[in-house]
Amino acid sequence: MLNPTTTLAAQGRNLLIILITIALLAGINLLFNDYIVRVISTVFVFMILAVSYNLINGVTGQLSLEPNGFVAVGAYVTALFILSSDSKMDMFEMAAPSPFIMVLHASFLPALLISGVCAAVLAVCLAFPVFRVRGDYLAIVTLGFGFIIKILAINNPQITNGAIGLNDIPQQPHLLFWCGLFALAATGMILQLVWSKYGRMMKAIRDDEDAAIAMGINTFRIKTCAFATSAFFEGIGGGLLASLLTTISPGLFDFMLTFQLLIIIVLGGLGSTTGALLGTIVVVGSGEWLRFLDQPLSLFGHDLGSYPGLRMVVFSLLLLLIMLFAREGLLGKKELWQLRRRSRHDSK
Repeated sequence: MLNPTTTLAAQGRNLLIILITIALLAGINLLFNDYIVRVISTVFVFMILAVSYNLINGVTGQLSLEPNGFVAVGAYVTALFILSSDSKMDMFEMAAPSPFIMVLHASFLPALLISGVCAAVLAVCLAFPVFRVRGDYLAIVTLGFGFIIKILAINNPQITNGAIGLNDIPQQPHLLFWCGLFALAATGMILQLVWSKYGRMMKAIRDDEDAAIAMGINTFRIKTCAFATSAFFEGIGGGLLASLLTTISPGLFDFMLTFQLLIIIVLGGLGSTTGALLGTIVVVGSGEWLRFLDQPLSLFGHDLGSYPGLRMVVFSLLLLLIMLFAREGLLGKKELWQLRRRSRHDSK
């Protein structure tokens, strides 16, 4: 039986964390310039995508390569809901906009939730054919889903404006706050799921799916639960990304987006939710920090010229060094506080 005092203390601690996070988000908007705020907002969006992708790939152990498809669904759904009818009419050049999308309208928060639900429903429908296969075959099937979404976006100009995409998407005021709030919510909810009995069943499937079936676990139901939850937050992340960029097109949601998320969760440690957060900070943060390498370089007053692609070369070398010294990622399958407990135990 749970101690009521312990439960109240835990709830108070969680409330304090939420209040501190909200205060920090408000402070960032006031203290930093627009570029820093935009970078931090991008980090928060990729945190949402990384922790949700880690749930299906790292925690459940299903090699799925579909995130770009669900992010695209979330981005387009959110954009079509928050764009005004006049903006849609002026924007569509390749074909007249469908009457269906002309009546779509909602404020930002409901549009985000709708985009998450649309992605989750699509994931449930996709689960029936997808989870008939495992391993490399699952990776190929889900990879194909991402390409299908991209092709549908290109070939349905009356809905998506084709290859041109959607522009002048309204950027919501206090977008940093929403990005941070949803990053906190996604991390908290996924951690609660991982700690629950469903999370233990997901880990059992990851470790040995045949043994999990022998133990009576309905593996299809558990994998579908993980898949739909992951897609829900990927859809919301896509909606936030659309508002952050204000312009989206099918080319934005190619396989490189999935590859970047895969790098993040492997770097942080497959199966570690806090590792996914740490991997996001390293990958997105270092990518922005190294941006100066794209500019003409000088050393002690001597012009060294510019070297196109140097930033990506240095960035790739940094990732290579990290993975050489941390074969299981920065945290492995552990969470950040578990490492702290271990270090305290070793010190004793």
